Order: sequence, then C-alpha cells, then structure tokens
Amino acid sequence: MKSSRLGAWVALAIGAIYFLVPLIGTFEFSLRMRRDQYSFDAYAIVFADPRFQATLGYSVMMAILTIIVGIALVVPTAYWIELRMPKARPLVEFITLLPLVIPAIVIVFGYLHLYNSSSFLPFTANERSTDVLLVCSYVTLSLPYMYRSVDTGLRAVDVRTLTEAAESLGAGWTTILFKVIFPNVRSGILSGAFLTFAVVVGEFTMASLLDRPAFGPYLQLVGANRAYEPSALAIIAFIVTWASMGLIQIFARAPKGATAAADRTT
Repeated sequence: MKSSRLGAWVALAIGAIYFLVPLIGTFEFSLRMRRDQYSFDAYAIVFADPRFQATLGYSVMMAILTIIVGIALVVPTAYWIELRMPKARPLVEFITLLPLVIPAIVIVFGYLHLYNSSSFLPFTANERSTDVLLVCSYVTLSLPYMYRSVDTGLRAVDVRTLTEAAESLGAGWTTILFKVIFPNVRSGILSGAFLTFAVVVGEFTMASLLDRPAFGPYLQLVGANRAYEPSALAIIAFIVTWASMGLIQIFARAPKGATAAADRTT
C-alpha cells in the first residue's frame, strides 16, 4: 500500500514538473523585456495593441456563436439517440469523432471548394457569410468535445423515465427538452461549451485560411515578428483556457436547493 502511494506521488510529481517547468520558463522569459530586471512591459504592450483587443473580441464572439449552434445541434440529437435510437449511437459517435481524425486544413479546404464565391452557396462572397462559414467550421471542429460531454450527461440520468413522466403531465417536446432535459444535463453542456470556447479561441488553421481576424492568426503573427510578446500572449492564452476549465467546475455544480430537493425525494 505504501509503495503504491509512493509511486502515485512520484508520477504526480513528474507530471507536475513536466507541465510546470516550461510554463514557469515561458512566464519568466516574458518578464525579461527590460535589461537586467523583470517587468510587465511585454504584457502592457500586448494589452495596448488594438489588434489584440480586436482579435480576442472576434474570437470570443465566434466562440459564443459556436457554442450556441453546437448546443442547438448536439443536445436534441444526443437526446433522441438516447431515447429512441440507441442502436445508432456507434455510428453517431464515429461521425462525431471524424474531426479528430481528419486534419483541420483538409476540412477547411473542403469548405472552400464547396462554398467559394463561384459555387451555388457562395459563403466566401463577403465577410458576414464567411463568418457564418467559420462558425460552421468551428462547430465541426468542436463536435467531438460537445457531443461526448452531452452524451455522458444524458447517460447519467434516466432520460426515458423523465420523458414519460413529463408526457404524463401533458408536457410537449419543446417543454421536455428545455425544462426537463437541459437542466439535468447542465454539467455536460457546460463542459462541452467551455471546451469549445478553449478550442475556438486558440484555433489557427481555419481562421487563417478563411482570412478572418481571429486570435489564433494574431498569435502566429506576433510570434513570427516579436521576442517577448509571444511569451506574454502564451501565458494570457493559458490563463484564458484554464479559466474556462475552472468555470466548468463552478457552474457545473448543482445548486444547493436542487441537491437538497433531490435528497428529500430519494
């Protein structure tokens, strides 16, 4: 027992060192903009750059739209699969995992070939339609994370019993979906939403090839032309990503009132 605990602590320490040492080194280097002293000049330059504010704001907006579209697409689909078509789950899981197998550059080139300005659906004809195409690309890219999170949440509850109980009380499908299913899979939805946010904010390939002013291409541009600012941007991106992960833990917790009510019911 003691040896197993020691092995676990050793593995944890090695993992922490492997993860923290490069991060600490990056942070330390980002503070070396002034000679022979530490400063936050690189961070001040980054935050004062109008392109930083514009690209981060654009990526946050795209992430929010992607989350909304992804939830609207995935939750009803996963609910219907769980309730009526459980035998189709392996096929749906295979389809949702394809974005992990097919490189993003292949997906975006396919979109450009199908939806260029000379096609039947010219999504690249202007900036707004290109934004729509980018959101669709991000939904595809984040589909494995969103679907897995929602599907896990649905498997944790008795969907059939909840649906039959709501139907016996006269609830329609819209009421069942929004007032019964959504609250019970809230943690799964939030997990998928914040994972999607983290993926979209740092994504480079699709935004670059579609020529949109996103945060990922800005990171690459700064990294190719500056020394200390890229390290500062890496730390900022890390903080944004881990803040999203932290929000999962905060918002995914069931309210105390709901927990108490559930305990009384049981």
